[in-house]
Amino acid sequence: MAEQQNAKQQNAKQNQEPDLHQLLKVRREKLAELQEAGSDPFQITKYDVTVHSTDIKDNYSEWEGKEVSIAGRMMSKRVMGKASFCNVQDLKGNIQCYVARDDLGEDSYKAFKRMDIGDIVGIKGLVFTTKMGEISIHAHSVELLSKSLQILPEKYHGLTNTDMRYRQRYVDLIMNEEVKTTFVKRSRIISEIRKFLDGQGFMEVETPMLVSNAGGAAARPFETHYNALDEDVKLRISLELYLKRLIVGGMERVYEIGRVFRNEGVDTRHNPEFTLMELYQAYTDYYGMMDLTENMFRHLAEVVCGTTEIPYAEAMIDLGKPFERITMVEAVKKYAEVDFDTIETTEEAKAIAKEKHVEFEERHTRGDIINLFFEEFVEEHLIQPTFVMDHPVDVSPLTKRKPSDPRYVERFELFIYGREMCNAYSELNDPIDQRERFKAQEAALAAGDEEANTTDEDFLNALEIGMPPTGGIGYGIDRLVMLLTNSPAIRDVLLFPTMKSLDK
Repeated sequence: MAEQQNAKQQNAKQNQEPDLHQLLKVRREKLAELQEAGSDPFQITKYDVTVHSTDIKDNYSEWEGKEVSIAGRMMSKRVMGKASFCNVQDLKGNIQCYVARDDLGEDSYKAFKRMDIGDIVGIKGLVFTTKMGEISIHAHSVELLSKSLQILPEKYHGLTNTDMRYRQRYVDLIMNEEVKTTFVKRSRIISEIRKFLDGQGFMEVETPMLVSNAGGAAARPFETHYNALDEDVKLRISLELYLKRLIVGGMERVYEIGRVFRNEGVDTRHNPEFTLMELYQAYTDYYGMMDLTENMFRHLAEVVCGTTEIPYAEAMIDLGKPFERITMVEAVKKYAEVDFDTIETTEEAKAIAKEKHVEFEERHTRGDIINLFFEEFVEEHLIQPTFVMDHPVDVSPLTKRKPSDPRYVERFELFIYGREMCNAYSELNDPIDQRERFKAQEAALAAGDEEANTTDEDFLNALEIGMPPTGGIGYGIDRLVMLLTNSPAIRDVLLFPTMKSLDK
């Protein structure tokens, strides 16, 4: 019985394949006929669009009875003898069009009937409402602007194969309206960030992507070779060190939104190239960065989402209330029930790690192990916005120490739904201390830590020139967009995420 079922499925598949090839062949034949008749749609260079579909629907009283000109992709067509209906999808939505032979003329109506789903068309006509109450365009002109030679996915099921959606984002955007909405919202989020920071007196700048020393974060860089200079260079993993040079140069408030590249794996929260924003402000500290961050997140939610209470997965995130503030040691004590204030040495820290089954490497210090405990026991509990403060100096090579306890630094990370949303410091501006931190990083690199930084002599020289007290912060823009669009994976907010080649 199972064999008969498999045979039927195989036969059905074989029967479908010739049909698909035949449909594709027919489309090419239609194009050839048009070209032979001197009506090649690919020779058309422009079409005057006066309005978009949703603008007509949202302002019907303004457009009723008036002539409009729209352009977009034909998503459906219903031919009924001398009159037909089609649906055209443009940037903002879709609208029904009524097409009749008596309005177009015999030849033009015949040409319309030969058009296919997926073709790009331009339609001119009068705005009206059908007897069924649907706002439509009564066409008096239909023009084929581009011929689609492929077949779109079936209308009611759309493009559901996740891998194919990411590989063919152009089809995904056509078939899944919510996908286009996500990326329109992403663009608005970035635009509103710029407006917010510009209003705070920040200046947007650009810094190099190809660098000789990829510092500012714990990550493996991509490496390449610069032929003209015969030098090995790296793609930046952070924006930090060049932006701090600008603070040294007297540019008191700077930010950059740009791509960074990290040679790491791909999962729901990581892509090897992603969008990072970093900003630096002279004469403030990490508390100033907390205030700025809380105000900016709240502002974005209000402007882009229309509310400070936003859904994410099964949770309702409240960005309207004051964000919780807790030190890393307090958080570990709360969720792991281990008080590192009573653990003074690395040996004691390793002993408690073994007891709690927290894996560590021999090179790890007390501060590293505190961070491992945090990752193991705390992160998943931080659903509502929480500033986790005062990290161990061991995991913060570019941060100013706390005067009250130099084992820790003036740093915070914002966590929402168990995910790090940003990372901020009172920036280290002591060149002597910074050189010692770089030495410790070099030692970690030699011990096998591929994500450790190397010494940047030019940056040290800049610090010796003198950098004022400064607060700095880095935001993962993609994770922020995920939050504000309720998207489960980073690939859902990247137009073209990194994918393994199909040839591999």
